[in-house]
Amino acid sequence: MTQTNIQLGKNKVTENFIETIKNHFKKHKNVKIDVLKSAGREKEMIKVYRDQVLEKLGKNYTAKIIGFTIFVKKWRKAKR
Repeated sequence: MTQTNIQLGKNKVTENFIETIKNHFKKHKNVKIDVLKSAGREKEMIKVYRDQVLEKLGKNYTAKIIGFTIFVKKWRKAKR
């Protein structure tokens, strides 16, 4: 499995950030999003960022939070 890393900073989840994630998924199966201090490192904020990313990407994606990192995976079929 191939994986790539991107960072979530002070601009938080924007349309450009989502486009960057989509571009990474063209070549990779997993994307690791590192949440920087400037974005806010409270556990609740990381959950909000995860929900925003999944909402904008669509149903073919799932995410898991470990520490200050969000792991996003793309599936072939949509998850229910």
